[in-house]
Amino acid sequence: MEHDAIDALRERHPAWRLLRAGNGTLILSFLGTYFVEGNRGACPGSEVAAALDDHLYALDAALSDGREQARFPKAPRAYLEDWSATEAGYLRRFYPAGDDEVHYEVTPAFEKAYAWVESLRGRAFVGTESRLQTVVELLRQIVHGTEADPQARLAELRRRREEIDTEIAAVEAGEMAVLDETGVRDRYQQFAGTARELLSDFREVEENFRLLDRAARERIAAWDGSKGELLADLVGSRSDIAGSDQGRSFQAFYDFLLSEARQDELSDLLGRVAGLSMVEADRRLRSIHHDWAEAAERAHRTVRQISEQLRRFLDDQVWLENRRVLDLVRAVETTALEVRDDPPGFGLEVEVPGLGIVLPFERPLYEPPAAADVESLIPPATEEELAADLLFTQAFVDQVRLAGNIRAVLPERSSALLSDILEMYPIEQGAAEIVGYLALADDDLKIEMDDTEETLLDYPDPADPDRLKRARLPKVTVRRT
Repeated sequence: MEHDAIDALRERHPAWRLLRAGNGTLILSFLGTYFVEGNRGACPGSEVAAALDDHLYALDAALSDGREQARFPKAPRAYLEDWSATEAGYLRRFYPAGDDEVHYEVTPAFEKAYAWVESLRGRAFVGTESRLQTVVELLRQIVHGTEADPQARLAELRRRREEIDTEIAAVEAGEMAVLDETGVRDRYQQFAGTARELLSDFREVEENFRLLDRAARERIAAWDGSKGELLADLVGSRSDIAGSDQGRSFQAFYDFLLSEARQDELSDLLGRVAGLSMVEADRRLRSIHHDWAEAAERAHRTVRQISEQLRRFLDDQVWLENRRVLDLVRAVETTALEVRDDPPGFGLEVEVPGLGIVLPFERPLYEPPAAADVESLIPPATEEELAADLLFTQAFVDQVRLAGNIRAVLPERSSALLSDILEMYPIEQGAAEIVGYLALADDDLKIEMDDTEETLLDYPDPADPDRLKRARLPKVTVRRT
């Protein structure tokens, strides 16, 4: 890097500014412990302020040295406002949708500064073997994944099959190679570091998407051209986000997390690793996949905000145009009332190009109205036997069963597509069962529909099970709080 670029980072980057701050130790110790070490996302301001108050009290008691004045005299709320100011950039201060309480979350710049400070501490054990194997495995994936020669691909697959067959034969013969304690600690250390870095990367991805959304809002606020040009610009930006390397990688990871089989596998692996006696398992990593899912959902929600901005822009433009039409009509009415008693001496003359001639025989002849017979007496209705079986053939959709299906698939604080849930629990009662899913109103379940995308659901006809029907719905997401 050149001298000017480094100097610009030193003056403007929030992470470097934090390391130069006078109370940087307080910021790093509290925000790092509460948000980073605690695996917390956005939190209400009252909770953050209460935790900071306890932290300040403990620090003042330990660092007072007999002085009457406290080491940190400001109120917790004042510290949070200072750290979330634009010139600081250590915290993000915002109001979530549907909530009137301010929330705080750390910025990617703070996480970079905290990770650098944490890396300065000495480590009693530094694993290298697992990282070397990871590097070699990545190189293999790159080389063999880009190989276009079918014979080379087949040779590599046969080599891997021979290795697996050899390992199977060794296990069948009772020879099993088990990792020693050093190898387990080495791999667990790499897993823990990668898991935390992945969570931090998600916050940085969300910040990048938020900057793109902010740029879209600025264009909408300052736009004075036609709606078509602005829509083309914003839709192109939305396509650039989804089609970029970062967007495709994020979408692939998000689809991976939405897979029920992958979630079950991750939960099983994390539980088994946490039960090993040879490693000091970090309890925060026991449910790290749920934190990944929550962070990915926040990033996905940020991308959807651009589409919401498009809809708001169109609604505002239609309202302004309607308001302009009403103002013009009122102006015409007001002018007409003012000149009603004293009309002006000038007017508009219209020349008639010709006279309207109507011939007598062009007019229709008289036709007498048709007589209608009216029967005022209603004959008595014939008594018919009603089919009582119809009352017992009514279909009843048990919404308790539908909610139980969702809870069996989704863990708490996660989401999935309705189509994925229906693959696990196929439709049995036709369209009424689909409507039952959409009408669920339990406290811990939330149904969201995205009109910008479409989902096709095939289900058997209850009257004829061999016949399939197809329902066309918006993209439906089921979220469990």
